[in-house]
Amino acid sequence: MAESGTVAAVLLAAGSGRRLGADEPKAFLWIGGRPLVALSSLAAAASPVVGSLVVAVPSGMEERATEVLDAIDLPVSVVTGGETRHESVALALDAVAEDISVVVCHDAARPFASPDLFSAVVEAVDEHVDGAIPVVPIADTVKRVLSGRIVGTESREGLALAQTPQAFRLEALREAHARASEASVAFTDDASVMEWAGYRVAAVHGDPRNFKITTLLDLARAQARLEGVG
Repeated sequence: MAESGTVAAVLLAAGSGRRLGADEPKAFLWIGGRPLVALSSLAAAASPVVGSLVVAVPSGMEERATEVLDAIDLPVSVVTGGETRHESVALALDAVAEDISVVVCHDAARPFASPDLFSAVVEAVDEHVDGAIPVVPIADTVKRVLSGRIVGTESREGLALAQTPQAFRLEALREAHARASEASVAFTDDASVMEWAGYRVAAVHGDPRNFKITTLLDLARAQARLEGVG
């Protein structure tokens, strides 16, 4: 198990929030009296295995991010993110200290990830695997759809939904992202990059309450939960 001084969390907060119809980046929308990025950062900082944070934000939001993260009781670096998630991760990894051995990548749009979940993925990275992610079972029936028509029903056996935070060996993740950039391929999460590059990634039990805020309904659900009515 990595020691806290050798583990950094990367918070990805550079998304635009277009699908929410927001006037400002999604990670800076307020729920429960705090911006999303602050809530997610506090969860990471509360994990005893995390020793520092690197937060990737949209260009022009760096000063504001520094202000809202001032209460975090860990070393925090704010970096300018890229146009894509892949670019933002790569830029954040460049800011991670060289003495770090394990990095935990987390979407700021998941403010309900528990400190224990950060600890669980870090603890799962050992001599046998290069990364670990939380997953939850698929409860619904899965259909394959083509041009508006159902063309098949997929078995749920062996399938799961991926969440963040996701923990990886720093050098392995850097190498995987560099190779993906050279090949001009992009992925929706860091585990996919690692899998593509041939690294071993383990699964741990996720948390259904650790949902991602993508739509207005998600935002309302998050607000209700923080107000104790959801």
